[in-house]
Amino acid sequence: MRLSVRRASRWVRRAVRALRFETVAFWRSRPILPGTVLYESFAGNGALCNPEAIFRELLRAADQGHLRHIWVLDGPHRHRRIRREFAGNDRVSFVEYRSAAYFRALSTTQYLINNATFPPEFSKRAGQVYLNTWHGTPLKKMGYDMPNGAFDSANTLRNFVQADFLLAQNSFMAERMYAGAYRLKGLYRGTIIEEGYPRLDRQVLNQDQFLAARARLASDGIDLGNRSIVLFAPTWKGDSFSSPADDVQQLVDFVSDLQGRLGEERYIVLLKTHQVVHQFARNDPRLRRILVSNEIPTNVVLGLSGCLITDYSSIFFDFLATGRPIVFYTPDMPDYSSTRGTYYPPAEWPGPLCSTPEEVAVAIGGLASDDAVHPGPPEPYGTWRERFTGHDDGNASSRVVDVVFRGLRDGYNLTSIEQNPRTSMLLHLGGMRSNGITTSALNLLGAIDHERFDVSAVFARPRGEQQRENQARIDPRVRQFPRLGGMNGSKILHLRRRMAERLRTAVHRSTRAQARLWDDEWMRCFGDSRFDVVADFSGYTSFWATLLLHAPKARRSIWLHNDMAAETHRVIRGRKRMQHTLPAVFDLYREFDSLVSVSASLSDVNRQHLASYGIDEKKFTSARNLLDAEHVLSGAEQELRTLADFPRDPETEEILVPEWADGLLADDGTTWFITVGRYSTEKNQDRLLRAFAIVHAAQPLARLLLVGYGPLRHHLERQIDHLGLRGAAWVTGPYSNPFPIMAAADCFVLSSNYEGQPMVILEAAILGLPVVSVDFASVRDALPNGSVHVVAMDDQALAVGMFDFLRGEVPGATIDIGGYNRAAVEEFYRATGSPVTRRATQR
Repeated sequence: MRLSVRRASRWVRRAVRALRFETVAFWRSRPILPGTVLYESFAGNGALCNPEAIFRELLRAADQGHLRHIWVLDGPHRHRRIRREFAGNDRVSFVEYRSAAYFRALSTTQYLINNATFPPEFSKRAGQVYLNTWHGTPLKKMGYDMPNGAFDSANTLRNFVQADFLLAQNSFMAERMYAGAYRLKGLYRGTIIEEGYPRLDRQVLNQDQFLAARARLASDGIDLGNRSIVLFAPTWKGDSFSSPADDVQQLVDFVSDLQGRLGEERYIVLLKTHQVVHQFARNDPRLRRILVSNEIPTNVVLGLSGCLITDYSSIFFDFLATGRPIVFYTPDMPDYSSTRGTYYPPAEWPGPLCSTPEEVAVAIGGLASDDAVHPGPPEPYGTWRERFTGHDDGNASSRVVDVVFRGLRDGYNLTSIEQNPRTSMLLHLGGMRSNGITTSALNLLGAIDHERFDVSAVFARPRGEQQRENQARIDPRVRQFPRLGGMNGSKILHLRRRMAERLRTAVHRSTRAQARLWDDEWMRCFGDSRFDVVADFSGYTSFWATLLLHAPKARRSIWLHNDMAAETHRVIRGRKRMQHTLPAVFDLYREFDSLVSVSASLSDVNRQHLASYGIDEKKFTSARNLLDAEHVLSGAEQELRTLADFPRDPETEEILVPEWADGLLADDGTTWFITVGRYSTEKNQDRLLRAFAIVHAAQPLARLLLVGYGPLRHHLERQIDHLGLRGAAWVTGPYSNPFPIMAAADCFVLSSNYEGQPMVILEAAILGLPVVSVDFASVRDALPNGSVHVVAMDDQALAVGMFDFLRGEVPGATIDIGGYNRAAVEEFYRATGSPVTRRATQR
């Protein structure tokens, strides 16, 4: 019964998802509606922040009366105040976040304004104008400056590169956050508007507005009396510190403690929570008389407040414009600094730092006079105020409207960061699993000259631990585009696309609908980004190959890591799963500028075996894979018995060292052969086991270790039993760090039917291991000096090669790592058509 319920639930989720995609596809086929504006703040959490200020400016503007305004709100029964205010206004309407009406508006509205990000389905259409205002000057580190920032910022970067305008409160936002932390320098093709923040206009209150705002708080049950407001507005620090529910309890405790210390007569401590926390706080009865509703714009409350208490929130930058005092409450400073970090050291902040409610109360008391809280700011306050709020004069909204809606440019602070002296390059890395392609890609990203090349990488969103670990190894100088969400478009279009793949017919340009499908996906993933060079370094799927073919005005390359025709016959889980998928890739080869095999001999093989596809022979070229010797050597230094991938005792948590690992390290006269690779048919570990059985019969102290993962693991274990090798041969892995195992072995053996450029041979050479291999097509140029001991491709010959090692006739393999990598990276530049001098092409 439980299984049936789960299955039914899964089908319901699929149906809902399919319906949503059909809804999006339908509305994306409808015309853009001129004169419509969509506003979204914090995924519909109210009419808030910069979008709200711009909305009201447009309503006031006499020349913008033709506009119709649509607000995104996150529930039909919430945000009653804004709904009531505009209930009779036929120019203003509301849609529920992620409803059908939402996707209609997102797809057909002319102007899009967001202070955060639209969801993964969003792909800006031709004719739409997207203004991203963001939601504050950051004190805490953002984007790539955060730990794991490349992954956590994926949807933000995706939104930014689609935006026509980015709003900057100050030059720090433009230069440090947008250009730097989010790696938009040299990539972003829109305009940065540095004219202050519209939301700060709401802070400037005349006497009537001041009294009306206090009355609004009173109507929410907050008894202000004649007391001065002390506003506590902390940020939410995320899951690494606490959950939102836990935050509420801490906030209640702090506000209660501080109010008690300040007394009830002169001050009232109000709480303004982060958007993430507010949904948990708003229904807590303990906060009913002190919690500032999301219905009231934060900057209006700042205009009422005499003093601000915060931690790492960007809200204090806004409050600087008032000239009133700021107190920083940071009891978790050591933890926060070590995990997230801030752009400025705390000693330079424009206000006292406190770690207890008592210290906060003392600081506020020190700033107070007879009947109000007055500024007594520290020395840097004025400098901070001028630097970060110099444009915030109460008229920022009108200037932003001038630029975005009136098309004015002269006299405004507008910045372009598109110019790039480097050659821009986009590489698709594949699935990021631990295999030879991923290793080669990571090595390449570290070896490219980043002074000459601006490098971006795209890959499927990492879901497993293995993929996330590999993503973490991407060179930090590389911009990352983890692909989020799924491709838009109707099911009919996608059905035709998939049928064409099965029939080996490329249709991505055959009709306008199919071409638009792929162009839309490029926009969804990369926005208006332009690259001089794009390369499908994986080369195994028609989806990625097709997507890169839709890169505007780029030189396009695709990698051939193996004998690709032979790969179509590879058996995976009992089936030739690439028999249909790879030919669909082959049909796209004609559209690429270069087809790059990973060795010269492999290029000859692919040229010959793919001749029937009518590919220009001049497109076939080669570029060897790069080596990361430091990664190999440092990995080999780890103590073998401490490998993290070994199992642990469930009670003691002690590492359970496998039998073979103890044997590998024992000084007992045994000789250990090792191979590392996927357990699949093309690696032919069966042949190695049969050859080893011959060796072991003559030399009982010989041992064999097969390290890897794959569908044939259980088959190979049965083969060990069948050949009587139990206790002499083992199948194990996978291991995130196999190098201590390789380093402890005596000889590396490879028995593959075919390989591209076997990276394991190069890694074995880095470790100085002797290498014995069967004679597949690309083995003889695997190492530049030919130090692989090559034998014929049969059981007996492989056994003879292993006997040759036992007789001392196979020396350790060697490689000039520096010289090899220099030559290999130059081959990469030539194969992709990348200029090896500074940027030779102009956009």
